[in-house]
Amino acid sequence: MIPCACPLAQYRSQQHAINRAIRSVLSVGRYVLGPQVEAFEREFAAYIGVPFGVGVASGTDAIAIGLRSLGIGPGDEVITVAHTAVASVAAIVQAGATPVFVDVRPDDLTIDPARIEPAITRKTRAVIAVHLYGQPADIASIRRLCRRRRLALIEDAAQAHGAREGKRRVGSFGDLAAFSFYPTKNLGAIGDGGMIVTRHRALAERVRQLREYGWDRRRVCLRSNGWNSRLDEIQAAVLRVKLRTLDSNNAKRRRIAGAYGRLLRGVDVTLPASRQGCEPVHHLYVIRTAHRDQMRLFLAGQGIQSLIHYDPPAHLHPAFRAYSKNIIGVGLSVTESAAREVLSLPMYPELTAPQVREVAAAVREFFS
Repeated sequence: MIPCACPLAQYRSQQHAINRAIRSVLSVGRYVLGPQVEAFEREFAAYIGVPFGVGVASGTDAIAIGLRSLGIGPGDEVITVAHTAVASVAAIVQAGATPVFVDVRPDDLTIDPARIEPAITRKTRAVIAVHLYGQPADIASIRRLCRRRRLALIEDAAQAHGAREGKRRVGSFGDLAAFSFYPTKNLGAIGDGGMIVTRHRALAERVRQLREYGWDRRRVCLRSNGWNSRLDEIQAAVLRVKLRTLDSNNAKRRRIAGAYGRLLRGVDVTLPASRQGCEPVHHLYVIRTAHRDQMRLFLAGQGIQSLIHYDPPAHLHPAFRAYSKNIIGVGLSVTESAAREVLSLPMYPELTAPQVREVAAAVREFFS
């Protein structure tokens, strides 16, 4: 079986360094919010190109705490997309705010900047731009809009560690950015983890308080809406090891994506598209086909795992249908069409060239 993602393969590729890092944490005896977390916060923030990083327990927490740090909560609206992992939307609801859905661009399936402004109301406080599948959203355009309309901009970069818009890495454009270190991510831990990065010192300090009961550095509770959301030392130590190879692993993902593109040229599928001037990191390699469900069964029969990211879209999940009334203007036609067609093919740095050819040959065979 060729899996769609394989965090075990990444562990094996760096097994000795990861094991040493874990043993070093165990021997020190400090397991939560210790020197490994502090070092990783500095290193990852520097990698993104901002001064401050704050480790939390998950990417979902990173969004929810980020919203709270901006003073966003009950009565406020946050514009985002329904074509995303439901965590993006669940975090808005956890913060007490109301999600407002807009459609995505038909080419790269990231948030459509042209749909944002018509959705702004007097209650709108923020936009969450999702860098979906490792494809940068048109974040420069969204940033200009948010500045003009005095809205906070949050980057959901859970799938885009290392992606660039021009010369800058995503995560450096917004008021803050949320990252996930779930094991299958481009930078994945061996458990859950997340981080908020920002260039604003005061915002970083609020986030640090909110992640741990609202405490200041003397453990005096200053904020009543604080959480318990801490990154542990073992995860931070593992992530420090993997950060060293993130760029080279992203380059491998781009080579694999390029190989898929060449091997699937002329096949009746829509291949992933990237905007000019940006550098994706291909967290997922997502094709589109009207025969998605039949193809998935066929690939499984050939020993190839594929996954669906995402169907149903967030606004059609029972938990979030109450927010469907917040769909503005022309609706979510691109989102709903994509949800019926998207299929993720195997994508991870350790995928071999013969495996890539095998997957592509199976896709071609399906249409023969």
